[in-house]
This record gives sequence, C-alpha cells and structure tokens, in this order.
Amino acid sequence: MTFMDLFWLIFLISSLQPILRQRMLETARFRLMRQLERKRKSRVILMIHRQETISFFGIPLARYIDIHDSEEILRAIKLTDDDVPIDLILHTPGGLVLAAGQIARALKNHPAKVTVFVPHYAMSGGTLIALAADEIIMDENAVLGPVDPQLGQYPAASVLSVLDKKEPKDMDDQTLILADVSRKAIQQVETFVYGLLKDKMDEEQAKAVAHKLATGTWTHDYPIFVDEARGFGLNVSTDMPREVYQLMALYPQATQRRPSVQYIPSPYGGQNNGAKSGTKARALRSVFGPRF
Repeated sequence: MTFMDLFWLIFLISSLQPILRQRMLETARFRLMRQLERKRKSRVILMIHRQETISFFGIPLARYIDIHDSEEILRAIKLTDDDVPIDLILHTPGGLVLAAGQIARALKNHPAKVTVFVPHYAMSGGTLIALAADEIIMDENAVLGPVDPQLGQYPAASVLSVLDKKEPKDMDDQTLILADVSRKAIQQVETFVYGLLKDKMDEEQAKAVAHKLATGTWTHDYPIFVDEARGFGLNVSTDMPREVYQLMALYPQATQRRPSVQYIPSPYGGQNNGAKSGTKARALRSVFGPRF
C-alpha cells in the first residue's frame, strides 16, 4: 500500500465517520422513542432545538420554531388516530408565532390526551404550544416563559409604552406604525391564549392568565417555574419519565473547542462522592447507563 493509498483510506474513513455516528444516534433515538411509546401507549413527537454547528465551516446556527417544524408536527398528528394519545417533548427558545400557533391548535384539536414534556425549557412559542396540552410534565427546575409578541428586536409591549410617554406629534411615522402593529399583535396572542385555556379553567381565570402572559408583564426571558405555572391553574406534574432525559442526552449541544461545563457523568449519593446509595442515584443510574 502506497502513501497515497493510505491517505485516501484515512480520508474515506474520516468522511464516513460523521455519517455513521449520526446513524447510530438516530437508531438510539428511535429505539428510546419506541420504548416510551410502548410504555405510555402513545405517539411520541420530539421538537428539540439545540445550537448546531454547520459541517466543515463550524459556524454556530441557533434553531427556533419555524414553518418546517409546524409542517412536520402537523403531519405527525395527521398520522395519529383520534384515540391515540400524543406525547410531545419540547426543548425550545420559541420562534414564529404563526408556526407555534398552528402546532398549538392542532394539538388542542386532537381528541385523545395530549401531554407536553418540558425537561429543561420551553420559552415563548414553546410555552404557547405547552398551553394547548391536557397535561404539562416539567422537570422540577424546568421553566416556561411569557408569550408576549416581539417585533424584531423590540417587545411589542415596550413599543406601546412609548405612546404613554410621548405625544403622537413628537413621534416619527415608523414608531407609530410599530405601535399599531404591536397593539394588534398583543391582542391577537392574548385572544389565542384565552382560546387555549378557556376549557381548562373558568372564564375569568383564563382571561387573567392570558392577559398576564401576553401583555408584557415581565421581560421576555422571565422564567416561570413549576409552582408559578400551577398557580396559574395549569395542570402541571413533575413525574418526568427517565426516557425523556435519555432522549435529551442523545441530542448533544454542538461540540465547542473548550467545554464550559465539565463533571463526571455519574449519579452521586450518600456522604461520599461516588457513593452508590440514595434514591435519586438509583433512579438516575439507568439514565446514564453502565458505570465503573
């Protein structure tokens, strides 16, 4: 074997390695999805948005809810019989109101039970989708967020607040147009959220929650933890299946040159590091798999 033969062999193996790794990941994901579906007798759908890296160039690419996501989820719902429950696993910073609204409406209209799982966060449009579920299952430290619309880089509620501080004659046309669009956007989202909630709680409570979530009560990244979500009257549980955590582990963040967080990926319990005792360690052991 010549040097050039060896070079091309190494090049071929290096080229195939990412493809093989991706195929192995997909196989492991589908196996876990089937396992969860058999356990819960449901259709499992995942929408997990990680920051990805473009192959070869290594450019980070942030992902959000878009029309492609809504098309795929609506297709999955269409392929599900009316008597089959749907389990949607959500991990997203949000995205397009149109796409999130389509997904939420399709889930709400599904006759069988719909459960949304939030292992880490489902902000903005992700929260809008979660509100359509019959039950939301969150990790104890997971968060939802406000659904107030954003116009480009500006929160719609903040644009409207300018009208309280200035006279129209002191504003330019662009600000007045943004204020008009902001008013419509907030009203539309608030009405939509009320429509998702009115069958889950009394009318006045549904209106109050919709107003609070859609009108800029907090900053857009405000974290709504389990207790506060329950205080709104939402049906929230923390009984997260271990398969959900296992699936999240199969969607790793794009590799960085230097990791910013490191730890030994093994459950600890008892008084000493590495001890194998403790209820939490026993519960998590199957998530991380075999260990030394």
